[in-house]
Amino acid sequence: MTDLKTGINPLFLRDEELRQAIELLFFAYRDFTAEPDAILAAYGFGRAHHRVIYFVGRHPGMTVSDLLAILKITKQSLSRVLGQLVEEGFVTQRTGARDRRQRLLELTEKGLELERQLTERQRARFARAYREAGAEAVEGFRQVMLGLIDDADRPRFPTKNPGRR
Repeated sequence: MTDLKTGINPLFLRDEELRQAIELLFFAYRDFTAEPDAILAAYGFGRAHHRVIYFVGRHPGMTVSDLLAILKITKQSLSRVLGQLVEEGFVTQRTGARDRRQRLLELTEKGLELERQLTERQRARFARAYREAGAEAVEGFRQVMLGLIDDADRPRFPTKNPGRR
């Protein structure tokens, strides 16, 4: 049925379409994480370790507080994972220059290499999917993903074209 005011056909909002989207997301996440999970398992690490390695690699010098805000996990959970990564030489912590209470995080060479291995496979998967879908679909995917995340986190992802939102 067409919305007479806008001319938009809302068939993509049918329950079956929405359920299929949920199912696709589950399958995509399973496959997206499978190769990194196998690499992490060799180190005795899990997905929490992967998230820490990824975000510290993406934002060198980030604070523990910033990492907690991104991951939305307890200090206790982060402490266990981060402690293991520091102890095993994947992450370093240094005291902030202006605020000595801050702990700034960076990957070591060993951590950078592990992050590269993990991300390389995921980047290849995204590159293949993006090539197959085309530029317009990539922007549509970006918009859908932005729509799925909480409003508070959306500013982390500035628009590509300042005139468009």
